[in-house]
Amino acid sequence: MSAIIAGSAAYRAPSPGPVVTIGNFDGVHLGHRSLLAATLAKARSIGAPAVVYTFDPAPRDVLRPGNPIRRIQTLEDKAARLAEVGIDHVVVEPFSLDFGAHSAEWFAREILGARLQASALVLGWDFRFGRGREGTVEKLRDWLDIDIEQVSPFELEGAVVSSSRIRQAVLDGRIHEAGVLLGRPHEVVGEVLHGDARGRTIGFPTANVTTETALLPPDGVYAVRVQIDGQVVEGVANLGKRPTFGGETRRLEVHLFDFAGDLYGKRLHVGLVDFVRAEKAFAGLEELKHQIALDVARARELLG
Repeated sequence: MSAIIAGSAAYRAPSPGPVVTIGNFDGVHLGHRSLLAATLAKARSIGAPAVVYTFDPAPRDVLRPGNPIRRIQTLEDKAARLAEVGIDHVVVEPFSLDFGAHSAEWFAREILGARLQASALVLGWDFRFGRGREGTVEKLRDWLDIDIEQVSPFELEGAVVSSSRIRQAVLDGRIHEAGVLLGRPHEVVGEVLHGDARGRTIGFPTANVTTETALLPPDGVYAVRVQIDGQVVEGVANLGKRPTFGGETRRLEVHLFDFAGDLYGKRLHVGLVDFVRAEKAFAGLEELKHQIALDVARARELLG
């Protein structure tokens, strides 16, 4: 796990100073991984740690409170993904209106220079910073006498891979496309709670999973791969209100294939691999059981 540092003021820069990249990194998708790979290569070449500098909450959520963005993942899961690719430290700066009022030059000299003591920067193709996004890579080169590299955009199928593109794919129900852009299935993360145990009575026991993840696709049935205690188990999941039973609360219910074990209290990462069908109400239990059997067969087919 990458070491998470709460704010730049708490960071103790080693010698040589870190190679730093900056951004929200929501999703840690293929575009981010291209930027992170360049950061790691630069850091390893000079024997310095690779550092991601990010904000929590995200600046846009503070500056535009009436127009929040549903984030692809939690901060905890973001840090875990960053650790997977080899990032050494994640500096998480608390963002506020006061912090956002600082000039770009102040940010460059105080945060990147004095606090982080960056020996090099690796930045995205569209990087801007500071009050009113006035800061540019060209200005950084005037203010800081360090190596600054700017990475070209990462494109897939003729378009730049971005967090906003992935969010829209998920919201539209294009869950397979979102997984391609992420480089892995979009995950819904949550804890297994006690449900009504109705699934067991019809031969398809399910785990009732809370939804910590803010970004959810449309209601429906999905083929899934679930991480449980270091292993990956395939299954099928229903996201919705269970209209057959008059449900009113949106929930995620996961039926795992070929799995036996106690899941209560565990935190699951449910990877949504592909869409099976939309949620619908059934006339009775027998019709529902027949449809679930079809869903299981289709999910197995989609999962390969």
